[in-house]
Amino acid sequence: MSKFQPLIAYVAVDQEYELLPFKFEPLGNEEVVLSNMVGEFAILGRNKLESLINHTLAASDPDYGMLRAKHLLREKGERVPLELLALKARTKLANKANFTNLHLFVVSLRCDHSCQYCQVSRQSEDKAKFDMTEETAEKALDIVFRSPNPAIKIEFQGGEPLLNWALIKYVVEKAEVRNKIEQRNLQFVITTTLSLATDEMLEYCRDHGIVLSSSLDGPEDLHNKNRPRPGRDSYARFVDGLKRARNIIGYDAVSALMTTSPASMVRVRDIIDEYVKLGFSSIFLRHLSPYGFALKTKSYQAYNVDRWLEFFKEGLAYILELNKAGTSFVEQYSAILLTKMLTVRDPGFVDISSPCGAGISAVVFNYDGDVYASDESRMLHEMGDSTFRIGNVYENTYEEIFTNESLLSALEDSFTLSSPGCADCAIEPWCGSDPVFHHGMTGDMLGRKPESEFCKRQMGIAKYLLTLMKTDPEAKKIFMDWVGPC
Repeated sequence: MSKFQPLIAYVAVDQEYELLPFKFEPLGNEEVVLSNMVGEFAILGRNKLESLINHTLAASDPDYGMLRAKHLLREKGERVPLELLALKARTKLANKANFTNLHLFVVSLRCDHSCQYCQVSRQSEDKAKFDMTEETAEKALDIVFRSPNPAIKIEFQGGEPLLNWALIKYVVEKAEVRNKIEQRNLQFVITTTLSLATDEMLEYCRDHGIVLSSSLDGPEDLHNKNRPRPGRDSYARFVDGLKRARNIIGYDAVSALMTTSPASMVRVRDIIDEYVKLGFSSIFLRHLSPYGFALKTKSYQAYNVDRWLEFFKEGLAYILELNKAGTSFVEQYSAILLTKMLTVRDPGFVDISSPCGAGISAVVFNYDGDVYASDESRMLHEMGDSTFRIGNVYENTYEEIFTNESLLSALEDSFTLSSPGCADCAIEPWCGSDPVFHHGMTGDMLGRKPESEFCKRQMGIAKYLLTLMKTDPEAKKIFMDWVGPC
């Protein structure tokens, strides 16, 4: 007996099919991108899309099987595609059930730097009234450990948090004592310029499993220009602190973040080369945000979205060149988007979540006990707008803080599947909403999508990644390596 069916059994037979929910968006003049609710996508010619929609696409067409596999169509009577879509949707949203993971403690607004684009409205070093107290920290910890999340990350921010080093130690040790009972996956991060980091501090970080998130804007001249401090030695202090931190805490215990200032716009290759030279394996090409001194000094208005996208695309193209030449290096924001595009996992990045990550993914405890839905919410408050202040550790309970109407409204308006301008956008499954940004720019948490810089930026990056994956097989392979297993 033959082990196989005759050849005729494998020949595609035209039959009725049904369209599953999808959205589409032009990708150049001749093509469109289709995406379903879980982010699976296909790129088709416009004529092929017309055939698909008119139910005239033949089962023998090379794209038919691909569209079926990606749950953009199903054959009549099939149940499995619906069940798989439901499973993938649950997987994408599974992390929402854990609620708040990241808890940011603004331990001081004081800072030894005077960055013109500073988004947190820093204060000078001698203004101790802008420091968090032990009493405030205790009350904040009471709220932190009410979170149902099995993983708790406490991130110390400023200003320069090392200027209130005693309080950092106090919070770490109090949290560790509480966690002996709580048994959470407890993590600590300090966001610091490294300029004030002593060996004693770094040894403490090593002993308590604290990792560091620092700032590097590029080569020495650019970094010093962007991040001035007395002595004009910001870069030298960073490099010295980086070397000592790697030696004492561990090589991978220090990450760096850059901000694109007006002076950075023509230096993207220099910036990337600096990261490679200093031994970093990735970079986050980060745009400026319209908060704090970034607005007061007009840094934010110095370049528009289109110019920043040129900067980003030039940078990503150069990073791909490096990878093709054998230097493994990742652009982190692309990796976040690609994870949403190419896998069933959601990286949980607060800025592009639906609903937004404000409150439910991250929450901020300010130095004075005020609680904010996000770091940007706190920045907006420093500019005189307290819309997203959701409570105070002295005045409100956990329940009152996380059922605050300001938070609930922001979450409702940031659910992209029902937001005007988002619900019918093919980029929506990989995107999110930023109610704080849109409120700050337009006074409306939904924003005006056709005019939104957030939307233009997301659309520009997503379409560029799609184009690269379609036209450059080697780039697609590199992207797959960045996101890991599906």
